[in-house]
Amino acid sequence: MPEQESDRPLRILVVDDHDIVRQGIAALLERQPRYDVVGQAGTAAEALEAASRFSPDLVILDVTLPDGSGIETCREIKARHPGTRVVILTGSADEDTVLTAVVAGANGFLLKSSGVREVMHAIDVVAGGGSLLDPVATDRMVRRIRRLGEGAEADPLIGLAARERRILELIAAGQTNKEIAAEIKLSEKTVKRSVSVILSKLNLERRAQAAALYAGRRPTE
Repeated sequence: MPEQESDRPLRILVVDDHDIVRQGIAALLERQPRYDVVGQAGTAAEALEAASRFSPDLVILDVTLPDGSGIETCREIKARHPGTRVVILTGSADEDTVLTAVVAGANGFLLKSSGVREVMHAIDVVAGGGSLLDPVATDRMVRRIRRLGEGAEADPLIGLAARERRILELIAAGQTNKEIAAEIKLSEKTVKRSVSVILSKLNLERRAQAAALYAGRRPTE
């Protein structure tokens, strides 16, 4: 994507599966002459399509989408459009989400509870080439990294998002994709896709190996 011209508004794509949240953010941004909301999306597939169609300078991306992880969507957007900046928006400040978002290439990370000024500030900082994390999330991530550096924590699941960990927990409990889908209120297709992502992240081939790893045992060969 070409570098943003200083005399034109910042082109923004807003991605959130809740219509009220997505439209609210878009309406808020459109009041500012320096922003131009070029598109909205409610799913990961729509987000990827819109990113290709509109070539936004910045994407505000919900971490949880009905057809996939916002983190994986961020990773894909950055792979296809390296010049596009991404701000992850989420309701949770857990360090797992922060770490995976940063690894996926997110340039900013904000809680949905952030105030209007915080959101505007984050957009301006990220659009200007900087990076910004929510202070609470940053503190938790720093403490997590310190624990890892001190050897106090060796978590083989560190690369998994919170929802992926939950799915892995249910796999370890012996539940099928259909049962997991009913448990966490997702489609069976989405669960199947998430299981594939989990196995890929853990460098495993079978569900039984993932279940064994979760239980703290060496994966079966």
